[in-house]
Amino acid sequence: MSVNSKSLFEQLNKVVSLPSISSANPSIDTSNKAVIDHLAEQFESLGFKSELIPIPGSETTKFNLIATLGSGPGGLVLAGHTDTVPLDEELWSVDPFKVTQRDGKLFGLGVTDMKGFFPIIMEAVKPFLDKTFKEPLIVLATADEETSMQGARTIAQMGRPKARAAIIGEPTGLQPVKAHKGIMMDSVRLLGQSGHSSDPSLGNNALDAMHAVISDLMTYREELKCRYNSDLFSIPHPTLNLGVIHGGDNPNRICGHCELEFDIRLMPGMHIETVRAEIRNRIATLMDPLGIQFEMAALFTGVPAFFADENSALLRTAEKLTGHSGISVAFGTEGPFLQELGMDTIIMGPGNIDQAHQPDEYMSIDMIEPCIDVLQKMISHHCL
Repeated sequence: MSVNSKSLFEQLNKVVSLPSISSANPSIDTSNKAVIDHLAEQFESLGFKSELIPIPGSETTKFNLIATLGSGPGGLVLAGHTDTVPLDEELWSVDPFKVTQRDGKLFGLGVTDMKGFFPIIMEAVKPFLDKTFKEPLIVLATADEETSMQGARTIAQMGRPKARAAIIGEPTGLQPVKAHKGIMMDSVRLLGQSGHSSDPSLGNNALDAMHAVISDLMTYREELKCRYNSDLFSIPHPTLNLGVIHGGDNPNRICGHCELEFDIRLMPGMHIETVRAEIRNRIATLMDPLGIQFEMAALFTGVPAFFADENSALLRTAEKLTGHSGISVAFGTEGPFLQELGMDTIIMGPGNIDQAHQPDEYMSIDMIEPCIDVLQKMISHHCL
């Protein structure tokens, strides 16, 4: 680690020690306020001005932080989320809420994805604290990225922060990400009429009707493959996965209800509400003649696909500094929401995504110094 490794290690340990799990299950969902309060205090001690932003609907438990060093238009945003996924603590070989150093790695929940990014920012900014900033450096810490992305949605609705450029420090192995697919997850519930299975005329089988829905979704999947294609991605087309199905209650009863859950990974150029409308119209066309009622619901709001500006100066700078060409990834980020604010946006941070969302999550120590170096050059380029 760096020459100030003791203070960096302490900061990493502190943010990991503060639970900030976000989950659609209220029984395991936790507040992120302790992490936000700590980050605000630490960035204020470095000279930043901090603003805590309550998340609508969760005003007492979920918060964003905007911490700003310097003033004026332009500048650079360094962004990340403060929440983690839930965990199976019994599967960890170390304490997930304490950073453990072993075999050149730092283990801990969120150390890579992605609370560990904030102490690295603190370390990177220290040499500039006696400098005059011509444009501001803004640190953005958000809530609930792992579930609803409501923190980033709140920022987009507020219309701030605004800067010339934004880097989201998700774990990319310090390779700049220029594109990722979007994601939507929806359910379709069919309501038929149950009855005795010996006489089909006594009911209206929702499971039979769901067979038609599934067949049509598979046809729609092939149509999407033909309509959208990009060699940017290893799977160069949209995907539609039929993930969950439940229906009926007994073999000798006509199935009166059936529910299907699916996800779609969207390509750049695809719009979530347009896709939802297309699916709704197709299902209505199928169900109306059958006399089957249906309901569609979004399991979460969805994340658009992300594609960096075609002439992104930030991407060119990142490619030059890291020696890596821009890449495309399969996982979603808050990138589209920051891009919505008009900022030149990329995703680039330490650690690797294949270490996230699993027991014994870790960051390789040899990622830290290169990340500090790149961030310092970015800060110098955009702010000084």
